Amino acid sequence: MANFDIEMSGDLFGVLTKFESKVREKVLFSGAAAMAKVIYDEAKINALKHTKSGTLYDAIYRVHSKDKSTEQKVTYEISWNKTRAPHGHLIEFGTVRAPAYPFIRPAFDRISDAIKAGQDRMREALNKRAS
Repeated sequence: MANFDIEMSGDLFGVLTKFESKVREKVLFSGAAAMAKVIYDEAKINALKHTKSGTLYDAIYRVHSKDKSTEQKVTYEISWNKTRAPHGHLIEFGTVRAPAYPFIRPAFDRISDAIKAGQDRMREALNKRAS
């Protein structure tokens, strides 16, 4: 029979807490990124349906919002660059003379697909970190 004595020094709890925080951050970040990509891709597809020059299509973006994100919540913004495509709101909402061809709002109809993609990505990230 073998006996082992293990002595540990330092702040093991602090190290584990920091590790847990990093894993949570990476898992949440990757899940939110996957969700945002589904909505972003759909907005791009919607913009293509009524494009003339492709300016609006090229102006659509998704970006991680550091200001609105926390350790428990990751926020992405999906919109269009109003400097590059100042007419985007006219296409999204229409005018008195032109019908609306929404591209951002209908993209959010894919929210259930986005949630599924986010869950799948978080599951992959957790499995990767656990291995």
